[in-house]
Amino acid sequence: MSATAAAHPERRVELWFMDEARVGQKGRVRHRWWLKGRRPPGVCDRRYDWAWIFGTVRPACGDAFALVLPDVSTEAMQTFLDAFAARLAPDVQAVVVLDQAGWHGAKALHIPETVTLVPLPPLFARTRPSGAPLALPARRFLSLRLFPDDDAIVDTCCRPWNALAAETARIASLCNDPWIKKLKS
Repeated sequence: MSATAAAHPERRVELWFMDEARVGQKGRVRHRWWLKGRRPPGVCDRRYDWAWIFGTVRPACGDAFALVLPDVSTEAMQTFLDAFAARLAPDVQAVVVLDQAGWHGAKALHIPETVTLVPLPPLFARTRPSGAPLALPARRFLSLRLFPDDDAIVDTCCRPWNALAAETARIASLCNDPWIKKLKS
């Protein structure tokens, strides 16, 4: 953060965390509360079609941004970074902390001027705060569902994400890791 602030003294530095989540027809079978001695109803699709939620959260204030994209690739990451950079205020430099997935650091990736990518060390990615907001819609709204087509997958991803993104206090709470409080944003 301090290196980015020194490199961009004319801009406010904001700390963001980024992750992806897969949602699709090869659904998740989850635990479900039901009557004792009875098997709960649940459906599981065997088809293989999905979309990916590329999301970033700002724990300091609970702000969030996401795109639902058809795959994970350098092109998808580029689309996400361009859209994310376009929504930033002109005087902001965003420090985006992310894991070391191959498409996050691809040589073909053109990182916008207002974005600085900071990869987490290996195995540290399990403690990243961006995973919780992305997992919540998947657990609560996207499990035990059948999706007839790609449009249904995208629509079903967008509705819970938009509802969650409107609840900035909930996002701030989900991302409330003690080590993040030591960083300034």
